[in-house]
Amino acid sequence: VQLQASGGGLVQAGGSTRLSCAASEARLRDHSIGWFRQAPGKERKGVSCIRGSDGRFQHVDSAKGRFAIARDNAKNAVYLQLNALEPEDTGVYYCAIRNLHILSASCLAEYDYYRWGQGTQVTVSS
Repeated sequence: VQLQASGGGLVQAGGSTRLSCAASEARLRDHSIGWFRQAPGKERKGVSCIRGSDGRFQHVDSAKGRFAIARDNAKNAVYLQLNALEPEDTGVYYCAIRNLHILSASCLAEYDYYRWGQGTQVTVSS
């Protein structure tokens, strides 16, 4: 399985951007897919995820009301829409695929994911 993250770039505070995660050799709809952010000098943390079992999603508190995650089964892709961006949203965003045997309702735990994309940079200027 290979994941390819794309999108992001330099965005002004208050602006929006969309990240895409595409996969080869796996049907993303069968898996929970997570988006994680690594801010400069900080550990990588979960931002948003969508469960493969039922399509339900979860966001970290700072993302609620601003970010949206969606899946396009026809394109085998998962998108993360980032709105009302803040400088604190700056970082490298990674998409990842979760182990199928993990059935927990929460899908933001990094250690549940076994394959990662290469990351895409989002820089929010103030």
